[in-house]
Amino acid sequence: MISVTHLNNDWDGIFSLKDISLDIKKGEYFVVLGPSGSGKTLLLELIAGIHIPDSGRIDIGKKDVTTESPEHRNVGFLYQDYNLFPHYNVRKNIEYGLRVRKMSKEFIDSRIKELVDIIGIEHLMDRDVKTLSGGEQQKVGLARALAYRPDVILLDEPFSSLDENTKHALIHEMKDIHSREKATIIHVTHSQEESMLLADRIGIMMEGRIVQVGTPEEIFYKPTSVDVARFVKIENVWEARVVTRDEEAMLLRIGDKELVAPPIKVQKGSEVRVIIRPEDIILGHGQVTSARNTFLGKVVSLEKCGFYYMVRVDCGFPVVAAITRRSVDSLGLEPGKNVEVLFKATALHVIEK
Repeated sequence: MISVTHLNNDWDGIFSLKDISLDIKKGEYFVVLGPSGSGKTLLLELIAGIHIPDSGRIDIGKKDVTTESPEHRNVGFLYQDYNLFPHYNVRKNIEYGLRVRKMSKEFIDSRIKELVDIIGIEHLMDRDVKTLSGGEQQKVGLARALAYRPDVILLDEPFSSLDENTKHALIHEMKDIHSREKATIIHVTHSQEESMLLADRIGIMMEGRIVQVGTPEEIFYKPTSVDVARFVKIENVWEARVVTRDEEAMLLRIGDKELVAPPIKVQKGSEVRVIIRPEDIILGHGQVTSARNTFLGKVVSLEKCGFYYMVRVDCGFPVVAAITRRSVDSLGLEPGKNVEVLFKATALHVIEK
């Protein structure tokens, strides 16, 4: 549906896109996830036709649109500030794109009714947009972007200015809208939560490059580099050496400790990196589990992070586990206390160094 091939663009030395290639399927919800300043919005604006790339190619459908103006791309764009027309009420804002395209009154009325039902904004239609809340503005902006059934919807940090409750409600509504409209969506954000909840696939963007593309499961549990692992909040990245390897498992050594991991295609003696999410680490005292890796460690520190704690343990190598407050209390954890650290071999992700 959308093909971006070897795209390069320098934006006044502030942002620079470097050799970006992406293929996005028809009807896919694709999230571009990355830190601020990585070039995410610039990529959207190139796809929309707001800027022309220095080199590379953009195809939408079977058409090369690299140098086409925005109005010839059939793309809807929703910026994070929604860009509603302040002198129009809600209905006129949504109708605007249809009227510009000289759609019939019958089509406009039918499409507006359809969108009102899907997005749930019937009670807002005669309101002045200046009186709308952030969540209401987001809904109206989305309705306007969807109105003329564009081939692609581009969303630039659409939930960034909303409070947490409104954001959560709209994320779930967005999933339903995407399912019903069958739209191809590219959504850029720095929010890992949005990515996990909405994306069919995610492209990780860092310093103007797409460094990994995959499903949410692949991105958050099987990062292909240390940089991606750190970005998705995995602190457990350990340097190890392959002791033995067969078709079923590998024995790895970290310092003077050995652990079992799934096999990858490396030779005995190879240097690798071992990655595991903190929520896949189990802490306990004499627990009986199916985990093949068990170590005795000493608690270094506990850090409260919302509704859970990050517990740092020294096992001869540093381990970070995410556990609930109830678990902290029941285990009596505090700095200096001994604790067992357990994790399954299958929870480990191993990459070549």
